[in-house]
Amino acid sequence: MSLPDEKQIIAQLADPKQARQAFEQVVRQYSEPLYWKIRRIVLDHDNANDVLQNTFLKAWRSLAEFRQEAKLSTWLYRIAINESLDFVRREKRMKAMDADISLSTRLLADEYFDGDQTQALLQEAVATLPDVQRTVFTMKYFEEMKYSEISQILGVTEGALKASYHIAVKKITAYVQAHEP
Repeated sequence: MSLPDEKQIIAQLADPKQARQAFEQVVRQYSEPLYWKIRRIVLDHDNANDVLQNTFLKAWRSLAEFRQEAKLSTWLYRIAINESLDFVRREKRMKAMDADISLSTRLLADEYFDGDQTQALLQEAVATLPDVQRTVFTMKYFEEMKYSEISQILGVTEGALKASYHIAVKKITAYVQAHEP
C-alpha cells in the first residue's frame, strides 16, 4: 500500500467524511519522526510520548486553522516544538528536577536512552540552555536541519539563528569542559 502524497492527505483532511481516516494516516506517518524531534527537547521517553499525544490532539483540534501556507510536516513540527517548549517551561516552574540527581545520571538510568556518559553530559549541557538556544541547537545539531528550514519553522531570521547556535555551542562547550569526569 503506497502512502498518499501530502496534497491528497490535505484534501482528505478538509473533507469531513474523510478527515478522521486521513488524520489516522497523518498519525501513522508522522508519529516516529515527531517523537524523536520532541524527545531531543524534553529528553524523557514518557514525557516525549505525552507531548506527542498533545501535539496530535492540538493538530486535530486546529485542522480548520491549517491554511496550507507551509507543508503539513512543517505545521506539525511547529506544533510539536511549541508543545515541547511549553512542557519544558512547566517542568521548570514545577521544579520537578531533583537537585540531588543530575540529568545525565537520570538519562543513563533510562532504559530508552541508548547513549553513553559523554552523550548524557551533552544532553545535560543542552538542557541548561535557554529555550530558544536549546531549540535552535537541537534542530541544527541533532536534526541536521538547514538554517532556512529552521527559520521557516520558528519564524526567526537566519542571522538570529546562526547567532543563537554559536552562543549555544560556546555555552555547551564550557559546560562540558567544566563537568568532564
